[in-house]
Amino acid sequence: MHIPQTTTDALPLELFTPALEAALRPSPEYDVSRWLYVPSTYSDYRYILGTRGAAPLICVGLNPSTAAPDALDPTLQSVQRIALANGYDSFLMFNVYAQRATRPDDMEPVCNRQLHRENRKAFQYLLSLSGQPAVWAAWGSIIEKRSYLMDCVRDFLEDGMAAGAVWYTAGPPLKSGHPHHPLYLKRDTRLMEFDIESYTRRF
Repeated sequence: MHIPQTTTDALPLELFTPALEAALRPSPEYDVSRWLYVPSTYSDYRYILGTRGAAPLICVGLNPSTAAPDALDPTLQSVQRIALANGYDSFLMFNVYAQRATRPDDMEPVCNRQLHRENRKAFQYLLSLSGQPAVWAAWGSIIEKRSYLMDCVRDFLEDGMAAGAVWYTAGPPLKSGHPHHPLYLKRDTRLMEFDIESYTRRF
C-alpha cells in the first residue's frame, strides 16, 4: 500500500530527462537490459515501468501504485499477460498521472502542473520508441475521481496524434464509455481500436 504523505509539489521533483539517463545506466537493484524504470529508485511518483523489446505495447493506466522491476503488482502482471497475448514482446506502463497512490481517493486534489509536464515528456519518449506506437487506454471509470485527469488525457491524445499512435482498449469499453482497467481482464482479452478523440469530446 502506498499512501501519499504530502502533495507532490512539496517533494523534490526529479525531472524526466535526467531520470531517464540514470535509468539507462547499470543498476545493482535490477537488470536494466530487461527493465525500463524511471525514476530508477522507488519514490512518490513514477514515470515509466516496463520491459524492453522491439514491439512494445504502451499501457496507460490511471496512476502508479507499488510495482517495481521484478516485483509487479497484480495489475502489472495482467498488463504483461495481455500484451504478450496480443503479439507484443514487451509492455511499457505509463499513467495519466504520475503520483503513486494505491487508492485513487488518496491522489492529490489539484494537478501539479510541473509533474504533469515531466510525465508528458515521458509519454513522448515512449511514443518515440516505435514507428507506429500502440497505446492501450486502461484507466477505468476511476478516472472520474479527479477532474484534472481528463485534461491530462487530452494532452496525451495530442502527443499521440503527433506520433501517429493507434489507441486500443482491451475488449469493448465499459457501459460508462471508459476503457477497462486491466486488473480483472482475462489473460487472452483482445485489443480493439479505440476512438479516443470521440471519447475525450464526450468527457
